[in-house]
Amino acid sequence: MPFITTRDGTDIYYKDWGLKSGPVVTFSHGWPLSSDNWEHQMFFLSAKGYRCIAHDRRGHGRSSQPWSGNEMDTYSDDLFQLFEHLDLKDAMMVGHSTGGGEVARFVGRHGTSRVSKAVLISSVPPLMVKTATNPGGLPIEVFDGFRAGLLKDRAQFFLDIPSGPFFGFNREGAQVSQGMIQSWWLQGMTCGFNGAYDCVKALSETDFTEDLKKMDIPVLVLHGDDDQVVPIGASAQMSSKLVPKGTLKVYHGGAHGLPNTEADRVNQDLLEFLES
Repeated sequence: MPFITTRDGTDIYYKDWGLKSGPVVTFSHGWPLSSDNWEHQMFFLSAKGYRCIAHDRRGHGRSSQPWSGNEMDTYSDDLFQLFEHLDLKDAMMVGHSTGGGEVARFVGRHGTSRVSKAVLISSVPPLMVKTATNPGGLPIEVFDGFRAGLLKDRAQFFLDIPSGPFFGFNREGAQVSQGMIQSWWLQGMTCGFNGAYDCVKALSETDFTEDLKKMDIPVLVLHGDDDQVVPIGASAQMSSKLVPKGTLKVYHGGAHGLPNTEADRVNQDLLEFLES
């Protein structure tokens, strides 16, 4: 399995699919998942001639589980080192949920010299937590509840999330996929415990406002209007206005896990944006 070792000694696992000479698309996954959650998109685009690269964030999946560095600056620096290692250029970056924050912070810290476009799917920017200047955010108690659930019974908590709000399976008439639930659970349980715990703060309390303003490339924002994890009003509707060249596309009735529940539609939207 391919790994890179970062400057602080953390091993980062990555997948590199498709033609090495093809246009590059990178994928940043959500909490507490791994690069496996992008398999539908990576297979689809690789078959279309693109080079698709996805990594397991530090503390997640097959990457190392360091005690430190589980925050957005280091996440984005790890990804930049992967770009340097593979000499990636003119890439379209795609991020889901926490991964969207990683993409925004990557651009905020490292610029767009290696990036041509970006896609934020069900993503956490500009800021998840409610503050005096962000009254539409979620109360800190929501994220305290995440941490409490991890500490009390992580295995059960990681069943409850995909069984309910993540995929919208708690909605009346929803077609529940036990396979999606079990895949989410398996990916979540491979996440290091402290990595999962620390990442809650990273995804909820990091302010990406200034990062978004620096995204001087075309940015496509995809979000479901029934997202129970990252409500659209405090995220996509604001992010799409903060980026200089943003386009918002709303999935009516869409839940948080769009790359899974709306895989075919997401695939087509990514392809159209790539080819535009």
